[in-house]
Amino acid sequence: MDETNKTGNQQAGQQSQGKTPSGSPTSGGKNDAEENKLFGVLGYLGILFLIPLLAKKESPFAQFHAKQGMVLFIVGFVGSFIIWIPLVGWAVAIFLLVLMIMGIVNALGGKTKELPLIGGFAKKINF
Repeated sequence: MDETNKTGNQQAGQQSQGKTPSGSPTSGGKNDAEENKLFGVLGYLGILFLIPLLAKKESPFAQFHAKQGMVLFIVGFVGSFIIWIPLVGWAVAIFLLVLMIMGIVNALGGKTKELPLIGGFAKKINF
């Protein structure tokens, strides 16, 4: 067997093992946002914010959206007492719904953009 054929066989063997000819692994590693979009969305679905908050402590993306979802949940709980007041309560309910949709869209887009009015409170939460 000549030297060129031997080298070609070694390279083919490395590529079949998930390695490039230089020896480095060919991992298609996803970033934090791509891997945890579902957990980001769960953060805005009511009490389900607890799932990413407790299960994904190593993910800054999931934690960011879980903390914003927690603040949104608390504001929604407190606001639920004034929802029964015509006009004012309805405006609060619509505003909270818009914030929830904005948060879900940001999570699906892989963004860590603060929500208006409540984003600053979520940033102050440390666990």
